[in-house]
Amino acid sequence: MTQAGEGAATFEAAQRRVGQELGASDWLLVDQARIDAHAATTGDADFLHNDPARAAREGPFGRTIAQGSLLLSMLVGFVTEIAPLAEDVSYALNYGFDRLRFVRPVLEGSRVRARMKLDEVRPRGDGRYVVVLDARLEVEGQSEPALVAKWLGLVAPRS
Repeated sequence: MTQAGEGAATFEAAQRRVGQELGASDWLLVDQARIDAHAATTGDADFLHNDPARAAREGPFGRTIAQGSLLLSMLVGFVTEIAPLAEDVSYALNYGFDRLRFVRPVLEGSRVRARMKLDEVRPRGDGRYVVVLDARLEVEGQSEPALVAKWLGLVAPRS
């Protein structure tokens, strides 16, 4: 993991950043094409996501909204942008979430970005570490995040 905009660093250097913000990603548009593509992948056919006319007519938001699972999956690309793997890391795996909340809906046409902080790095005892990120998905122009999570990664530095 390195700070956004920095060159590659070591896992040891990354560990010294516990408690620090790692950075924010670029803004990304959540348009209807992205929402529809995600629905095609997951089978989520809820009209609130995939029927703009009906969502405008019957939905509580006046237009479609992004699926929570779409927003969650976007964290993968954002973490790569914010904190790419250190040169001496063999691999990192998604290890799950200690906490995940969808705080507010993301309306179609909104732009989102992630902001991440390194909360903790704890040894697992087998040469691997559990890395805990405080991840937030922000919506441009809104004070509350759309998503907040304690995201766990399983990281294996090279010996």
